[in-house]
Amino acid sequence: MASPAVVEVRRSDRRRRMVSARREGDTVIVFIPGWMSEAEERRWVDEMVSRLERSEAKRRSPGRHGDEALQKRCLELSRKYLKGKATPASVRWVPPMRTRWASCTPEDRTIRISERLREVPGWVVDYVLVHELAHLLVPGHDDAFWSLVRAYPRTERAIGYLEGLSAAAGLDLVGTDGPEDAEEPAPAEAG
Repeated sequence: MASPAVVEVRRSDRRRRMVSARREGDTVIVFIPGWMSEAEERRWVDEMVSRLERSEAKRRSPGRHGDEALQKRCLELSRKYLKGKATPASVRWVPPMRTRWASCTPEDRTIRISERLREVPGWVVDYVLVHELAHLLVPGHDDAFWSLVRAYPRTERAIGYLEGLSAAAGLDLVGTDGPEDAEEPAPAEAG
């Protein structure tokens, strides 16, 4: 990631020991105690900007930069969650789809991911990839399919994220594959 356009330091006499940082647009704001020297401030600003950039890099999808990276990520996820059994012939970014986030054609083992997902957190793209990889093994949305998908630990969280994204954007996207994906069984009740 490129260096931030602006770093703003906010000192507070009420802040005793904790240093923190957050991004607001292109500005990184670093919060420090008022008692810190200028040398300590410089050291902490460098440290906090570095930590923030590392944290943001971890959240970004490894497949965001191109089809080759997306294909590589699919193979990693298949090994990790599907015992390496799902091997797509191709995985690629495609222009935004009207009714779905992604699609899979099991017959020719191709996966297409909507470019709408390029800027979502990496764990959401990972869920979508696992979902589509599972279709290479089970074409429909039955219990066997969802059992495979739920091997990915952030499945429920990613589904909620996509539902919120769809609602916020005024889209009519129900699930990963589109309206027909609504067949997903209800999650088990805890208790």
